[in-house]
Amino acid sequence: MKDVEKTSVERQNSRKRIRRRQRWTNVYGLVVILLVLTAGITLSYTFLFNISEIRVAGQSDMYTAEEIVEASGIKEGDNLLRLDCKKSAQRILDNLLYVESADVDRKFPSALEITVTRCIPAFNVNYGSGTLLVSKKGKILADNNFITPDLPIIYGLDPADKTPGKLAASENKHKNEAFEALIASIVKMGDDKIMTVDMSDEHSIMVKYKNEMIFKMGNWNDVEYKLSLAENVMKQEDVKGKKGYLTMIGTNQCSFRLNDGPVSVPGGAETTTEPLTDEYGNPIKGERNPEQEADFEKKNNNRRTESQTTAPNYTGNSSDQWTDYSSDQWSDDSSGQWTDYSGNQWSDNSSGQWTETPATQWSDNSAGGYDDGSQWSGGDSSGYIAETTAYSGYSDNSGAQDTQW
Repeated sequence: MKDVEKTSVERQNSRKRIRRRQRWTNVYGLVVILLVLTAGITLSYTFLFNISEIRVAGQSDMYTAEEIVEASGIKEGDNLLRLDCKKSAQRILDNLLYVESADVDRKFPSALEITVTRCIPAFNVNYGSGTLLVSKKGKILADNNFITPDLPIIYGLDPADKTPGKLAASENKHKNEAFEALIASIVKMGDDKIMTVDMSDEHSIMVKYKNEMIFKMGNWNDVEYKLSLAENVMKQEDVKGKKGYLTMIGTNQCSFRLNDGPVSVPGGAETTTEPLTDEYGNPIKGERNPEQEADFEKKNNNRRTESQTTAPNYTGNSSDQWTDYSSDQWSDDSSGQWTDYSGNQWSDNSSGQWTETPATQWSDNSAGGYDDGSQWSGGDSSGYIAETTAYSGYSDNSGAQDTQW
């Protein structure tokens, strides 16, 4: 029995010694691994992966490769692992005004590549007393006291910082979001038809096109979709070439109207009060501009008149005459005005006077009569015109050659 007990104790002690040796072996192995890793990291951050080549790519006609590398703050011999690529890229943007974007990429084991794109002037941002010239991504290129031609003008951003090299931004967070969405969508669509964007109220953005169409976009949600929708409406046969207003209805419809009157929303409740009207009886709502609407109506009437195949032809007998050759026509804009093709307006003030704007004033000296024998006097003292026929033929009796109108 004693021999058995002794053997059992020796076996237990032997197992304990083996476990202790295994633990120490694991510790030694972990220490060795840590030492190797430390040595490797130290070598990597000191002697290995040092930059021996810097390549510059992209578009940069304003700066040389050496200027771009110098602006980045990176030098040959710098360690790739210790390099802050984002910080170096930002240095390039801050130091080089006409660089739009910069990317700094490690190319192991010892190369670095810098890719830049040049700034292209894309927008005027008006702030009242001046105008910022900004790039496609909103980088300020110049603070001018003039508008750069052929570039869209953006009103209402109210930029907080006007320093060239900074991004155009407002203290109003929502206006910043609207501005970023607008310029990104316009650039992406390549839309060169936009003349102005008014974002004074970021929830009621208005876009004016070069064809004088005005698009009431609403807020900045889905800007690209809304601009595309407006473009499609303007291409429709019954809208193409006309001047007027485009208005978003809901989230996926766009309505065209000749004036800025109320737009009915499908399924919406009808108004229970009589809408306000202007002097011509047109409804007034929101940011209405009666003068602009009259101009739209005038131009649209001209377009309809030009499409006629026949037209009256009145020809005078001297150089002081008005001639209608079916292209230079006279159109009635239904508001007491007659407009010639050149843009001059003749308005009836209902007191026997017809006024040309701009130019002279012609008055019926018969105190409002239009019968034969009435005299019409020119405000430029050119003499009198006597009515000679019942169908409104008038002769100039100023001493010059008689003219028939």
